[in-house]
Amino acid sequence: MDDPAHILVVDDDTRLRELLQRYLAEQGFRVTTAGDAGEARDFLRSLAFDLLVLDIMMPGESGLDLLRALREEQRVPVLLLTAMDEVENRIEGFESGADDYLSKPFEPRELLLRINAVLRRAVDAQERVPRRVHFGAFSFDLDREELRRGDAFVRLSIAEQQLLKALANRIGAPVSREELSEASPEVGNARTIDVQVTRLRRKIEVDPKYPRYLQTVRGVGYALVSD
Repeated sequence: MDDPAHILVVDDDTRLRELLQRYLAEQGFRVTTAGDAGEARDFLRSLAFDLLVLDIMMPGESGLDLLRALREEQRVPVLLLTAMDEVENRIEGFESGADDYLSKPFEPRELLLRINAVLRRAVDAQERVPRRVHFGAFSFDLDREELRRGDAFVRLSIAEQQLLKALANRIGAPVSREELSEASPEVGNARTIDVQVTRLRRKIEVDPKYPRYLQTVRGVGYALVSD
């Protein structure tokens, strides 16, 4: 894999953690392991994972408790591991936000197949979700280059579409006039950026003289900011 998926394995069984770390690494994944929910939380605060393999039965905070808390903050895919194979346990796992469920003991090859299936579904879901940025009453679809105010379309020129897309791709960050010109051929050269910005502000700002969303960054260029 050019960019291998990063998996966090959370299980209090040291032997199983080491086995899974070795096996999944051999299959081309990046693997981090945690022995309990607290250690997992530490990793989740500082690292981005593509998938969690999470044991339910752990001392202290259970895997289900961690999963429920996690679902309030992010949508990282989670595959649950458990020694309990009752229908009620599986239902509880899925209701808590799990993407898949595997009972112990299991064959490593089955785990691998399930991991790959969950990762494929996650990629498919991301591709189906339009990329949008929101600011005030507006939303901008980066793929279609469409601006809406609520449910109503806001008509943009090609230059305005390209300018807004270049800013929205780096929302919150300053973008220089030169970068905007390179990313937006229809806008023109760096000197004409200011003119296009003024026109765009008339469409998205309550008071274009005191812009709230399309802001000037002195000495740099412009930035599109959300609320």
